[in-house]
Amino acid sequence: MSNIAIIGGGPGGMMAAVAAAQKGHHIDLYESNEKLGKKLYITGKGRCNLTNAIDIGDYFDSIVHNHQFMYSALYSFTNQDFMAFMEKNGVPLKIERGDRVFPLSDKSSDVISGFKTALKKNKCNIFLNKKVENLLIEDRVIKGIVLEQGEIRDYDAVILATGGKSYPSTGSDGNFYRILQECGHQITALAPALVPINTKENWPRELQGLSLKNVVLTLAKKTPKGQKKIKSLLGEMLFTHFGISGPLALSLSSYMAGNPQDYLLTLDLKPALSIEQLENRIQRDLMKYQNKDFGNALGDLLPSKMIPVMVGLSGIDPHLKVNQITKEQRKKLVQCFKQLDISVADLRDYAEAIITSGGVSVKEVDPGTMASKLIKNLYFAGEMLDVDALTGGYNIQIAVSTGWLAGNSVE
Repeated sequence: MSNIAIIGGGPGGMMAAVAAAQKGHHIDLYESNEKLGKKLYITGKGRCNLTNAIDIGDYFDSIVHNHQFMYSALYSFTNQDFMAFMEKNGVPLKIERGDRVFPLSDKSSDVISGFKTALKKNKCNIFLNKKVENLLIEDRVIKGIVLEQGEIRDYDAVILATGGKSYPSTGSDGNFYRILQECGHQITALAPALVPINTKENWPRELQGLSLKNVVLTLAKKTPKGQKKIKSLLGEMLFTHFGISGPLALSLSSYMAGNPQDYLLTLDLKPALSIEQLENRIQRDLMKYQNKDFGNALGDLLPSKMIPVMVGLSGIDPHLKVNQITKEQRKKLVQCFKQLDISVADLRDYAEAIITSGGVSVKEVDPGTMASKLIKNLYFAGEMLDVDALTGGYNIQIAVSTGWLAGNSVE
């Protein structure tokens, strides 16, 4: 039996604690906050989308950076394993649209209660309001940890699960990135990910509060030769006082490397219709309302809040009678529906980011054990690794899978 310190009481740290305890190790779990899983409380708007129920082999398509690194972890502790773990520990689950998994109660606190039940069953010691300031390393071997006021505690191994820099109000200050750099680990460039987007245009702000469903948002990068398509996603988006948010905007933000202003978003409001089909649909609607002003003829095609904005973008006089609209004007209207450009001004900061992109370089971590290749008996779990995924429950699954693998690998 070894004495193991786990730093960080999020999903990765809690799962690592349970896994290591089940192997018979003595576990001390340190959390700098007053409670475990503080970030989990606010995920999924307080409902906690804890995983995704798709086939585990399809997970890799939703991992933005370093998906190959995750093969061992995800197949060692799958989404089905995590769901069974939660059910076993008193958390009934349900599967919603997009195969997103939530607690049946819609309460993130129940997910945390499930973890607490497992920690208690396995006799894990929990230290709340205990900030670990540093690692005790001798000759590239972990010997223990250093608490506030310089208190040293000896351990045989340490599992780091301290998160990234997103939502700093939950205690994710990124301090261990600096510590690991001082120990020789490479930290790949950090950036907010799954974060809302500031837009250059003002019209998205005019639609503040409007949510769109079943639309396609496409991300392209500007190049000297034009544009290079990066990714298209179907789903939901939200207009805000600064630009856009919602699942589509958050997910596409993770693909923006470097200067956000180098990217362009294009919105397709009617992805189920081809250009020809949409032209026919609009023509039928315009014939239906041929004696009305153009500004009053789009109610069958658009939410009422969006009509004046679309009229403005089309360049057609809102007071023009529908029967006077030309073929060229109609084509411009179709283009507004199928190819509405949104210019990226910038991304929001860490305070609004769901996760952090970048982190501990996976080249320096054994993917089969989550062990550091540089420091013996040091292991990693969760968001602090340079792995991130789209919205939909994937990132919490990454955290618990890497946590489980680290906990099972510790000697």
